[in-house]
Amino acid sequence: MEFSLNIRQLYRPLQPTVKQTTENVSYVEVAPGEQLLPYIYCYWQLKTDKSLQEPFTYRVVADGCIDIYFELNAPYENYVMGFCKKYTEFPLQNSFNYVGIRFLPTMFPQLFQVNAKALSNRYLHLKAVNNKLSAFISSAFHGNQSLDVIARLLNDYFIKHISTLSFAADNRLYNALEIIFRNQGMVAVEKELDTGISARQLRRLFDFYIGDTAKTFAKVVRFQNILNAKPSTQSLRNNKLFFDAGYYDQAHFIREFKNFYGVTPSKAFGR
Repeated sequence: MEFSLNIRQLYRPLQPTVKQTTENVSYVEVAPGEQLLPYIYCYWQLKTDKSLQEPFTYRVVADGCIDIYFELNAPYENYVMGFCKKYTEFPLQNSFNYVGIRFLPTMFPQLFQVNAKALSNRYLHLKAVNNKLSAFISSAFHGNQSLDVIARLLNDYFIKHISTLSFAADNRLYNALEIIFRNQGMVAVEKELDTGISARQLRRLFDFYIGDTAKTFAKVVRFQNILNAKPSTQSLRNNKLFFDAGYYDQAHFIREFKNFYGVTPSKAFGR
């Protein structure tokens, strides 16, 4: 498969809510094999280094992606999480070892012919969406494997899967995405996403391949670009970041940021 747009070059979906200083909890990401770079952003692992004193709550921020994840010690419990237009909190136990696959926007529906809208704002057992992939995860993984071994097994599976596919991506969708990415989500959807299709067709494409409207996706991209900028609390006050990011006022900025992240900007970027 060939795509006219390499999303990885224009978009970096961050999940910043596990700090490096979080005691006894680690989060790492590794890139997939080179052949998979246009489709998969990363493989990730969230685990405890030793048992915690109390249960742990993991917050996932809005990133525009679809993820597969599973507990390495119970890989038969595997799930897919669709596009979410707000943050999601997962209450975990005192000890855990989760592994995930983060697909770049549009790629999960491209690879598995699944309507992203059916997955939006929730998580489902992967078996209900793709039984073959669910069965592979159930049988191939166990708690003693390193992330390097896990990544190698996943690379082999997805490279083989991609080799069986043959279809043409809709360039009108990817042209619209490129406009959104290059403008960091600050676009007037009705006026600036004129890629040769009607508003109704554009809505249908975004629903199927993203899971929500172009307008909602653009808001998530704008939010993610703020995360990538890593502003300090001082710069939030002095540089009027909310104006630079296209918000009308600070209250609007804070409200939307909190919806996507779960806390206010000052708390998220506090030093």
